[in-house]
Amino acid sequence: MPDTAADTAADTTGLTGLTTAEVQQRVTEGRTNTVGRGTGRSVLQIIRANVFTRVNAILGVLAVIVLSTGSVINAAFGLLIIANSAIGIIQELRAKKTLDSLRIVGEQQPTVIRDGKRLTIHQAEVVADDLIMVHSGDEIVVDGPALAGTFSVDESQLTGESVAVHKVPGEQVLSGSFVTTGHGVYRAEKVGEDAYAATLAAQASEFSLTGSVLMSGINQILKVITWMLVPVGILTIWTQLVRSGTGLRESVLSMAAAIVPMVPEGLVLMTSVAFAAGVIRLGRYKALVNELVAIEGLARVDTVCTDKTGTLTTNEMEFDGVWAADGSPAPGHLKDVPGRLVAAQEDRNDTAGAILAAFEGVTPFVGTEIPFNSRYKYSGVQTADGAWILGAPDVLLDPSGEAAATAQRLGGAGLRVLAVGRVPGELTVPGEGATMTDAPTLGEPALVTLRQQLRPDARETLDFFAEQQVDLKIISGDNPDSVKAVATGATDRELVAVDARTLVELEEEEFDAEIARANVFGRVSPEQKQQMVGSLHRSGRTVAMTGDGVNDVLALKKADIGVAMGSGSPASRSVAQLVLLTNRFSALPQVVGEGRRVIGNIERVANLFLTKTVYSVVLALVVGIAGVSFPFQPIHVTITGWFTIGIPAFILALAPNNERPRDGFVRRVLSLALPSGLLIGGISVTMWLVIYPGGDAPEIERDRAGTAVLLALIIMGLWVLGIVARPLTWWKVLLLAVCVLGYLVIFTVPFLRELVLLDPGDSGLMATGAVVGVCGAAGIEVAHRLLGRIRTRSAN
Repeated sequence: MPDTAADTAADTTGLTGLTTAEVQQRVTEGRTNTVGRGTGRSVLQIIRANVFTRVNAILGVLAVIVLSTGSVINAAFGLLIIANSAIGIIQELRAKKTLDSLRIVGEQQPTVIRDGKRLTIHQAEVVADDLIMVHSGDEIVVDGPALAGTFSVDESQLTGESVAVHKVPGEQVLSGSFVTTGHGVYRAEKVGEDAYAATLAAQASEFSLTGSVLMSGINQILKVITWMLVPVGILTIWTQLVRSGTGLRESVLSMAAAIVPMVPEGLVLMTSVAFAAGVIRLGRYKALVNELVAIEGLARVDTVCTDKTGTLTTNEMEFDGVWAADGSPAPGHLKDVPGRLVAAQEDRNDTAGAILAAFEGVTPFVGTEIPFNSRYKYSGVQTADGAWILGAPDVLLDPSGEAAATAQRLGGAGLRVLAVGRVPGELTVPGEGATMTDAPTLGEPALVTLRQQLRPDARETLDFFAEQQVDLKIISGDNPDSVKAVATGATDRELVAVDARTLVELEEEEFDAEIARANVFGRVSPEQKQQMVGSLHRSGRTVAMTGDGVNDVLALKKADIGVAMGSGSPASRSVAQLVLLTNRFSALPQVVGEGRRVIGNIERVANLFLTKTVYSVVLALVVGIAGVSFPFQPIHVTITGWFTIGIPAFILALAPNNERPRDGFVRRVLSLALPSGLLIGGISVTMWLVIYPGGDAPEIERDRAGTAVLLALIIMGLWVLGIVARPLTWWKVLLLAVCVLGYLVIFTVPFLRELVLLDPGDSGLMATGAVVGVCGAAGIEVAHRLLGRIRTRSAN
């Protein structure tokens, strides 16, 4: 339903709000808006979640069994429980601290009326019965009835319904919604945990990997591994305790040695650590991660949709002048109209602020405010002699008139242009379903121009996306020619501008073709921004949407990743997965880089852990079927993991990595882990079966044979590490050298060698192990290259 301008004002006369004493009384009574700042699990929950895991339970039971044999050194793998838990707890607590501090900076600060004065406070300081003022873009922070003014709110976060709901005095507003148009006052009735959307706030910054493609792939792999572990584990236990022909103590140790390496104990840990480190690193750039998967999602983005104002340009505009229809200076009776109009308005945006600053001290119009609405692109004041309105020239002007041509020329020069004028009589304001075609046409207009400042970091950011072959779509409510003129200063790309009003009647196929063809869109309605993101999704694009205004909210929610500016509206910040608190558009490359680091490095780490799992299963399975004892003791598989997996995996998981993510994470990981694991396991167990001295042979002979097999396995494991670390840089070469040196020290220093129960006393067997290991490494390299060629051919 349309409204007259008289219905839209918020009369705050006589509203004095609570007194200081009344506020203090409610604080004493605990009637405040204090809720947990939702950054996920509490400290106790974090500790419990990292200590009481399935992996820790398996390793803990096996460690107790091994300790029962009296061999303390063989239970060293139990230290993994402490290491895994400690690393996970420390990193998650650091990430939680980062999120807590950033969220405090980025949270909504409502304006309340107390003792007859307006005060801006933190939302946690709101108390029951506070009178809260809201304007377009503000988030409703607590529940309560509207008292003054009329405004529309978007309750889609609560109900899923995207159509704004009109509110008048007496109607309830709910926390979690936000104001789309108008302004008013409401009373805080339900605060804190009683508020309708308290649970939404608690989930806003939760440390969660829900929806992560990466974690989904890892969980698929772990599910398969779990099913494999059960039968292989049972066979191993039965073989080592019943069929191997060795003593009970040695059988128990062999059983533990066979089962422990099957468990990919560090895979999930390293994934969580990498994401937590990502949160901490992004915190240095003042980027608030509302959803952890945003780190991963941004790395996969191939299309960035960005607004102009507040993103490519700063929110600070500078007043330029007021002009007549022919481009000459405006006549005296129109010269101060923009300032008088804006001074009479309660609901002001950055454009209004720039105009008001140029007309300081001007006498405001006396009348009723007409709040700005992005659907019909104007605002104004209804006075006794008509409605004075200010808005988009190509919406309010006759397109064939002189003023429209002048506005087009000024906009083409990169200026922001507005039309101002009077509509006789009482103006009927369009309703919620209105469009730009419902706006009135000004008879005697003047033109207002403002200079826009391009962000100094805009060019380097857009150049980065161009280098990374990320498509750019500039989507704005401004005139398309003006947007194109501004964007030309920030990028060397060829820009094709389209007026979004020409897209309204197009069929879906034609609409999609236009969205794909052009990269600058002007006069876009909030609904069209959302439709454009949907069109890009239909084309298979992964979309990031940046914005700072309430008119960007629908598109931010629709995009794969929504990125809001910290200075933007509370509504845009509340729905975005990522908030750039410094308002620096140039932070996006760092965010993208962080996501790529996480994805690329976790893929490397997964290769290492799954290779170990595969060769461990092969070893255990063949040894179980053959009915012989396992070649290693638990301490041997522990040291195998030190320098082929554990230490390098931790470093690789946190190392720089700017590789562009590709689809098929599970397929790519298994394409290396399976053949590598099968070759390592197959070659190692074959060597063991060939040189196995028998269950009744002296223990020293079995130890020497097992040490030779261990040497072969370590050589092959180090080669897989070298493949995973490619392309090699100086620090990766250094890492590999340190790992090789670590094993040389362990095998050659008598004290260490005896400590970890190695016996390289048979030089012939050791030489055989070295040759087998080198030949196995060559086989792994050949298999890797062949599979790489096959993948390349299939991709082409």
